Amino acid sequence: MKSHQYLAFDLGASNGRAFLGTLQGQSLQIKELSRFPNEMVGVRGRLHWNVIQLLQEIKRALAICARDATTQPESIGLDTWGVDFGLLASDGGLLSLPVAYRDRRTEGAMEAFFRRVPRARIYELTGVQLMAINTLFQLYAMVREESPLLKIASDLLLMPDLFSYLLTGQKRAEFTIATTSQLYNPTKRGWDDELLSALGIPKTMLQEIVSPGTVVGRLDAEIAREAGLSQVPVMATASHDTGAAVAAAPAEGEEWAYISSGTWSLMGVETERPIITEESLNLNFSNEGGVGGTFRVLKNIAGFWLLQQCRQAWAKDRVYSYQELTEMARSAKGFASIIEPDHATFMNPPDMPEAICEFCRQTRQEPPGSPAEFVRCILVSLALKYRFVLEQLRRVNAHPIRTIHVIGGGSQNELLCQLTAEVTGIPVVAGPVEATVIGNMLVQAMGLGHVDSPSGIRATVRESFPVKRYEPTGGQDWEEAYGRFHDLHERCMN
Repeated sequence: MKSHQYLAFDLGASNGRAFLGTLQGQSLQIKELSRFPNEMVGVRGRLHWNVIQLLQEIKRALAICARDATTQPESIGLDTWGVDFGLLASDGGLLSLPVAYRDRRTEGAMEAFFRRVPRARIYELTGVQLMAINTLFQLYAMVREESPLLKIASDLLLMPDLFSYLLTGQKRAEFTIATTSQLYNPTKRGWDDELLSALGIPKTMLQEIVSPGTVVGRLDAEIAREAGLSQVPVMATASHDTGAAVAAAPAEGEEWAYISSGTWSLMGVETERPIITEESLNLNFSNEGGVGGTFRVLKNIAGFWLLQQCRQAWAKDRVYSYQELTEMARSAKGFASIIEPDHATFMNPPDMPEAICEFCRQTRQEPPGSPAEFVRCILVSLALKYRFVLEQLRRVNAHPIRTIHVIGGGSQNELLCQLTAEVTGIPVVAGPVEATVIGNMLVQAMGLGHVDSPSGIRATVRESFPVKRYEPTGGQDWEEAYGRFHDLHERCMN
């Protein structure tokens, strides 16, 4: 039986990875080739992504692939986080390092833009969760400060499209990433003229939108020569990392929700059509593109960002592993303190443990003391937020939800998975851990005709990767804790 190989790059907001996948029949095997950090870089008070360094890491991984692959990979696919972008000059050069979504430039930009286009109209046009980090509001922040970059920019490329351009010289916009921008109209299935006009940005700055599984171009000859590869096709896979991860959820039927768990937790359901209603607006749900023309009706929830930042703060005194912190949290008191993970104070504070303590003081709770108590507080609060969003999903989506699939790196956190099963009262199925990479590869395979459909992708995932199931035990009194969380949310977020 013939085997096929694919190279997948997954660039997250904290690290990047390169994996080589081998598909034989309905079995996929993956091998990690490289892993490298991705950190926001402060330059004169502004947070940027170092795309030049990331490009160097991509080139190194291409060279490793050339040495390790049994044959040349048949394609290369790259996915990243959403909303951020790079600007190109008329000669194709990168005008500046892309600004990171956690930069403070968007403070107040969303509310100011509502005076140009009302909140309800923006949602009607895009169906995207209204968040200050969205591309729309990042661009308006540039308009508001009269950025000279916008005046000379010829092209805008969202992050995965930017890297595909740097590798091939071809400019395209892939569907799943385009829908994160709040510039895409899912009803018209294209860039929205009204919002671009309100920004004063020409539509020509944006690129032709292509479907996941479309070949963008071939690897640049010089890059290929340096790496020792042929000019391998570079594919617009499911280029938004959540889109790739959800494509690899090992689910069947329609009665399930997903949590793509990492720095962010993206919780939602998959639908054939977007859900854009007054209720979905009031509940602030997003409609983002999926594989096969589907939509991911979801909400962004702060995920392991809170834990990552606490761990970083504690590293001055002691470096804890994530596993160590989770084990410590098992023995900590269950509901001593609860936070709303999406409160603005946790977006990018200088000291996350202190931000959590201050939130607790402001809400008349006893702040956590030990690292174990902080971690317990974070994990319990995330599980409670998942139930909150689950109940909202049930209000906007007609299908029952009987199972939650947790995919991505957070599926390894057994304590959070069990807490989620307890508070929601339904089973949690965890895995695969590398869902984003797997989805990236199998969308490449579908684009090349090696997998026949999105359902074929999920069948291959079920055949190839183990999962772990967590059942609710009813052993803890979660109702009182959920009532506290609900009251906390109403006080802090409204």
